Amino acid sequence: MVYDVLVVGGGNAGMCAALSARESGASVLVIECAPMEFRGGNSRHTRNLRCLTDKYTEDEYLADLMLVTGGETDEALARMTIQESAFLSPWMKSNGARFQPALGGTLQLGRTNSFFLGGGKALLNAYYTAARAKGVEVRYNAEVVALEIADGRFEGATVLVNGEPVEIRAKALVAAAGGFEANLDWLREAWGDAALNFIVRGTPYNKGKVLKLLLNAGADPVGDPTQCHCVAVDARAPKFDGGIVTRLDCLPLGIVVNELGERFYDEGEDLWPKRYAIWGRLVAAQPDQIAWSIVDAKSVGQFMPSVFPAIAADTIEDLAGNLHLPVERVVETVRSFNEAVLPGGFNHTVLDGCRTQGLNPNKTNWARRLDTPPFLGYPLRPGITFTYLGVRVDQQAAVTMSNGHRAGNIFAAGEIMAGNILGKGYLAGFGMTIGTVFGRIAGREAARAAQ
Repeated sequence: MVYDVLVVGGGNAGMCAALSARESGASVLVIECAPMEFRGGNSRHTRNLRCLTDKYTEDEYLADLMLVTGGETDEALARMTIQESAFLSPWMKSNGARFQPALGGTLQLGRTNSFFLGGGKALLNAYYTAARAKGVEVRYNAEVVALEIADGRFEGATVLVNGEPVEIRAKALVAAAGGFEANLDWLREAWGDAALNFIVRGTPYNKGKVLKLLLNAGADPVGDPTQCHCVAVDARAPKFDGGIVTRLDCLPLGIVVNELGERFYDEGEDLWPKRYAIWGRLVAAQPDQIAWSIVDAKSVGQFMPSVFPAIAADTIEDLAGNLHLPVERVVETVRSFNEAVLPGGFNHTVLDGCRTQGLNPNKTNWARRLDTPPFLGYPLRPGITFTYLGVRVDQQAAVTMSNGHRAGNIFAAGEIMAGNILGKGYLAGFGMTIGTVFGRIAGREAARAAQ
C-alpha cells in the first residue's frame, strides 16, 4: 500500500499533522519510535501552550519572543506562529483536548498560556483516540533507518518495526521526530565532555536519526547545535525521562552558587517564564556542570514544589556542609549578599525592584536577606529538553533544500524545525505552540502535495 502521507514521530507535532492531513482527506500512517506506553515524545511531559488572546496581544507576544531570543528568529515565521496560535484552542477541543485553569506558584502564566487538563500525556491520549476514530494508522516500535529522497522529493522510507525492516511508500512526508537531545554522542560533539553531565528531561527516543537523514539528503540546516531548551533541574533526577517535575522553580527567590560557593548570575533578572530556560546553560558553564539553589523558610510555598525534598539545615554553615560546599566561602557569600540587600516591598509575582547594591553580580529583583531558618538547598544540573538544530522551512512548513529550492513533498513540524523561530532562549509553552501550528500546516500541505 502507498499512503498519501507518512508522519514520522508521534508527539504533539506529529499527531497534529496526522489529524490535519486526515481532515484534508489523505490516508495517513504515523510511525512512532517508542513503544505504545511511552508514545508522545517530549510532549507527554508538557502542561500548557502559549497563545494569543485579547489580553495578550501580538505585539507583546512578539516582544517577549524577541527578548528571549535576542532577535535570533525568522520574524515572518514567528509572526505567523503567533497569529495562528489564536485559533488553536477550538481545533484542539474538537480533537478531544480539555483545558483547566492556570496553575499557581510562580509561573505567572494565567494571562498568556492555556493549561491542558491532565497535562501533555492526557492531550496526546486524546489525539491518539481522535486519530484512531478518523482512520489514521499508527505503528509503534518503528525506527526510521533510511529515507529515499531524490531531487528533493520523498519516495519511501526503510523502517525497523519491532526490529524487522519494512519498506514504506508514501506520496508525502511529514518529519516530526524531534531533535537529538537523547543522543549523548552528538551532544558531546557540540558541547564537549560537559555534555556527559547533562540530564535529559524528556524521552530517550529522540536520537536525531531523522534529522541527520534529512541533512545528509540535502536539507538546509538551521540553528546552532549548541543552542537548546536547557533548564536547571534537580541533580538527583534520572538521566532520562524525568520530565517537568524535575525542574526547580525556587531559583529567583534566593541565591545560586557554584561548587566554589560563589554566585555567578543575577537570579532576579526577569519573571520566571521568560528566564527559567537560561539556567541550564548557566549551570553548564560552571565547574563540573553543577550548582546549588539556596533559599530560606520565607520562600516556602512561593514556588512550585520540588519532586525531591530539599536538603535542610538550621544554619548556613550546616547547610553548606550538608551540600558538600566550602563552608567558609558559602558563609561569606551569604553574609555579603545579606548586607547588600536594599529595603523594598518584596512581591514575587511582579518585577518588584527589590535589589542588592555593590555585588558582582547584583540581584535586580526579589532580593531579600537569607536569615530565617530552616535554610534549604537544592543541587542543580543542566536539564536539556530539546535541541534547536533543525531543518529550514517556509510558511507552508515545506523543507528547504541546501540548493535553495523548496522540497516538493517533504514537510517538517515541531522540534525538528523549531530553530527557525527559536535561535536561542525560550518562552514557557512556546514549543507546544510551534508544534501545534506547524503540525496543522504540515499535515494540510502534505495532503495537498499527495493529491
